[in-house]
Amino acid sequence: MDRSVAIAITAAAGGLIALQAPINAGLGKSTGSLVAALVSFGVGTMALALIVVIAREGGGVASIPDVSPIYLVGGLLGAVYVTCALIAVPVVGAGGVAAGTITGQLVASLVIDRLGAFGLEQTPITFGRVAGVALLMLGTLLVVR
Repeated sequence: MDRSVAIAITAAAGGLIALQAPINAGLGKSTGSLVAALVSFGVGTMALALIVVIAREGGGVASIPDVSPIYLVGGLLGAVYVTCALIAVPVVGAGGVAAGTITGQLVASLVIDRLGAFGLEQTPITFGRVAGVALLMLGTLLVVR
């Protein structure tokens, strides 16, 4: 996939994540935060199951026992994020949750890239990367004030 296309798709997905927080918060008002997180993941699981069937990739399920356990934690991390966002949206708003999320993702990603964790190529921490994170942190402070 072309780098520009990958960035555009990722940015579009980021826009959808921005929608997710207030939508889930609205669900949480009706059902409670934990139930809303459960419903959100349940609907997402059903959608992904349908996509796997349509794409005819169900055979990959047989490989799950061979996967390193660390790679099975992703769903748990997503559940933690959705639950935290459900709780935080009424307090700091969708913009605050999005800004905090992106800042946390970027800081953690910088460390992950530096370490070459999870099989990624090691990427040095440069002045530009640190400056980018610092500016994003400043932006987050401005959004949540």
